[in-house]
Amino acid sequence: MFILQNSSSITQIARLRSPKFRQSGSNCTLSFWYYNYGYSVGAAELQLLVDGLKHPTVLWRTYYSEGNQWLKAVIQLGRLPQPFQLSLDKISLGVYEGVSAIDDIIFDNCALPPPALSCDSPNRFWCRETKACIDSLLVCDLVDDCGDGSDEDNCNPDLQCNFEKGLCNWEQDLEDDFDWVRIEGPTPTINTGPLKDHTTGTARGHYLYLESSEPRQFRNKAVLLSPVFNPAGNRTCLFRFHYHMFGKQVYKLSVFQRTLSNTKGWLLWYKFGNQGNRWIRQTLSLRSSKPFQVLVKGIVGDGFTGDIGLDDTSFLGCTLYKGHLPAISTTTSGTSVPATLPTNNCTEKEFVCRASAHCIQMIHKCDFRPDCPDKSDESACVMEVCSFEDKHHCGWYQPALEQTSGADCIHTTNIYKWELGRGANLYPGQEKHCPLIDHTTCTEEGWYLFADSSNGEFGHTADIGTPVISLTGPKCKVVFWNYMNGSTIGSLEVFYKTSNRTSKLWTQSGSQGPQWNRAEVFLGIHSNFQVVFRAKRGVSYMGDVAVDDITFEDCSPLLIPGRPCTSEEFTCANKYCIPKDNLCDFVNDCADNSDESPAI
Repeated sequence: MFILQNSSSITQIARLRSPKFRQSGSNCTLSFWYYNYGYSVGAAELQLLVDGLKHPTVLWRTYYSEGNQWLKAVIQLGRLPQPFQLSLDKISLGVYEGVSAIDDIIFDNCALPPPALSCDSPNRFWCRETKACIDSLLVCDLVDDCGDGSDEDNCNPDLQCNFEKGLCNWEQDLEDDFDWVRIEGPTPTINTGPLKDHTTGTARGHYLYLESSEPRQFRNKAVLLSPVFNPAGNRTCLFRFHYHMFGKQVYKLSVFQRTLSNTKGWLLWYKFGNQGNRWIRQTLSLRSSKPFQVLVKGIVGDGFTGDIGLDDTSFLGCTLYKGHLPAISTTTSGTSVPATLPTNNCTEKEFVCRASAHCIQMIHKCDFRPDCPDKSDESACVMEVCSFEDKHHCGWYQPALEQTSGADCIHTTNIYKWELGRGANLYPGQEKHCPLIDHTTCTEEGWYLFADSSNGEFGHTADIGTPVISLTGPKCKVVFWNYMNGSTIGSLEVFYKTSNRTSKLWTQSGSQGPQWNRAEVFLGIHSNFQVVFRAKRGVSYMGDVAVDDITFEDCSPLLIPGRPCTSEEFTCANKYCIPKDNLCDFVNDCADNSDESPAI
């Protein structure tokens, strides 16, 4: 089907109408191929005309020539319980010069679910009138999946919100940068955001959206708080919602769960980037032994075409809690409380082995050699080998975050800091400046540590260090793999730090290419010190710094043997024994330089 000009009027409209449809199912989509090419070919739009509604709903638009090619459009219709019709309008102002055509129109999954003779499975729901057998997870989700409304009967309204009459029992967070906006119809900016809500499928329905235009700035966040729920226990508690992320500069939507009112909680789910002009359903399972709350956080992208929509939130198998969440004390240091010590005769200058109550010198704590039978002297120390595959920091910690009210504090969201990452979690385009695979497993599922440059500003630094290391041996070195690729990479540095002195041991700056690179830093003999990795942010977010497989090699200190040194060994002034091959090799193997003495 193509358009021929047959009018000389200034404003010309060609209109193609569909037959009238009685209704559509919840998964209904329409697709077609279109051709719109020419110097002044003009705009076109697809409208939804629903019986009983005065104004049409725009479902799709094209504004200008899109080249000498056929393009595919996919339109989400969803559940429309009233009779409706579609109208494809082609508009030309003044001179019409070009070709507009449409072909291969397909309606997909538009029928209601078929009736079933039985529906005995515990995970299925039998619709009352249509006799369809649907998934029980679709019950009370604000969508008429049955076609007779029976799956939405007898639902608790306090566990649902379609935002038609407000926020229900959701609340705007007071500690974020701006608020979610309730709206009907399309968002103000073209080529981003929904054209209609999810509940009614028309421009008359309401939903929430995140406005990304000015005065909003990149990484500004808007947080929505759910009511508080009782502990889930062994029950299955589900959170269902529909989200819309359409636009070239859409950034991030995430969901958190928390049990303390002044923390951001733990991440349940997130999605990055443009997901297409459609509403997408998401179901999350919630578990907690304490009263909890859900947080929905949207983050603004780097431009005005980054609107994010939210609609039809519902909870299944959850019960409301009559009360408020407790708050974590802001005076806590973020360090763990030491375990109760066994009865012992150790002095203040000795370490108590947890299982045996043996006493060892404090210099032997965190020296890469277990001196306690239960190895408890090395338990609160940096791990000798760390691949981050267990999603653990291996003892490495960030002093700047320890000084806040807990590392989960919502105020630390935009701080330039180290965090765990993996390729499977990257949003589209992020692989250009962040590793797509880790070094350990060489897969997208492998974990690494990286400083996220989408946080912070130019010149900001992020430190991550070891707990205090008591003593190291003469050959001690740190070996690690680093990934520094991107157009605005800052730098990575390694420091040796004591209570009164900090020394730079290694540095690297600028892009090093899209691969993991090995680095080695010699430490040698030191006592009561820390190793610190410092990332420095470049001028933009296109410059993440990552490390993986950090290993302390040959770092355990020398042992004084309970015997005389052999003929193949040299006796150091401090009674250590070392191989004679290590004499006069410019390395302080004895730890007192006696193996490098000119008198040998």
